[in-house]
Amino acid sequence: MAIEANNAHEGLKARLKMSLVGLMDGTPPGYRSANQRKELTESLRQALKAEDARGLRLSSEDAQRLIKDVLDDILGLGPLDELLNDATISEIMVNGPHEIFVERNGSVRRIEAKFRDVHHLMMVIERMLSSAGLSVTESNPLCDGTLPDGARINVIIPPLVLNGPVVTIRTKSTAWTMDAYVKIGALSPDAAEFLQACVLAKVNMVISGGTSTGKTTLVSILSNNIPQEERIITIENVAELELHNRDHWIRLVGKAPNVEGRGEIPLRTLVKNALRMRPDRLILGEARGGEALDVVQAMHSGHDGVMTVLHANTPRAALERLETLMLMSGLDLPPAACRMQIASAVDLVIHIGRFADGSRHVAAITQVLGIAKEGFELEDLFVFDAQGFSPEGKLLGTTRYTGAKPKFASKFHLANMALPSWVTA
Repeated sequence: MAIEANNAHEGLKARLKMSLVGLMDGTPPGYRSANQRKELTESLRQALKAEDARGLRLSSEDAQRLIKDVLDDILGLGPLDELLNDATISEIMVNGPHEIFVERNGSVRRIEAKFRDVHHLMMVIERMLSSAGLSVTESNPLCDGTLPDGARINVIIPPLVLNGPVVTIRTKSTAWTMDAYVKIGALSPDAAEFLQACVLAKVNMVISGGTSTGKTTLVSILSNNIPQEERIITIENVAELELHNRDHWIRLVGKAPNVEGRGEIPLRTLVKNALRMRPDRLILGEARGGEALDVVQAMHSGHDGVMTVLHANTPRAALERLETLMLMSGLDLPPAACRMQIASAVDLVIHIGRFADGSRHVAAITQVLGIAKEGFELEDLFVFDAQGFSPEGKLLGTTRYTGAKPKFASKFHLANMALPSWVTA
């Protein structure tokens, strides 16, 4: 009797698996969002009701366990299932099969969960990547891409890494608004009002900061202030930007070379093409090479309201990095000429810092006045004023207006806009 019951259970499990494969409509058995898993779970429950009608009845607990087993067999991502559905986690870092770290509220901690072995981890990696049309192999051991729900994934496997397969997943951020950004203390209300006005006035901006400081999040927030009728073109190596509720948004994504080293479409090619697509706004997800020259020259040729992201530790370092990237364009440009173009094209550098308690704040909003003997001549319009820590260890402070006069006030006049009343005239 026990053998018959076991055979019946396995037969039911096999039928449910076939039903699940049919529901997936031929799509790869890879990563599914929480909502998609809920839909599949409900469909499997309905399939079980049909089985009940055939006389095979299960308790609610047995039915729930069976559905979970079927989903895990076909879609399961091991310990990542729970982590990917946890809204409090912003980053997941897998350092081989037995070490998993997560970031919550700016704090990185190791968790107890782990994979069974390297084979289990590789199976999960293949499932996640297949859903995005990506793969990693020994001959192509690096992969950087975007999962169907917008989460960014980076995978590197042996022989390039000795820990075993390493996976880094940056989960998709919530749809931030400027009000929410101000509420968490990342920006003061005055600074938020000023930046929103700058977006409307088509001020050219560089958003800088270190790794995982929220640069892309701030770009998404600022883009909410671009008028709906304007045509936005974003250019990225990996699709990360989320511009919510936009109808006239064109997303360009670079193409990495194939295994043979062919077929690459670099960002510079996309920037040049974007300028022929009549953009009202151009947003470069991150400048990494010679495309920086084309973006700066676009600012000179009447394309105002440009935003670009740069990795840097200070506003000055951001402009110096932009200069270095322009010199990587392959053209024989003197550094002084690059510096001059940057100084006359870039209006603002918005620098984001990550602080000791893990919080992110806009550390400085700095205007570019010109060039001097020692480099760029800069002036802070807003700076983050740290005021110590709370008893719970939370950094206290605000982004304070310095009283300096914006040099690009003419852009407000041309846009028929007034600067905020409290800004020095």
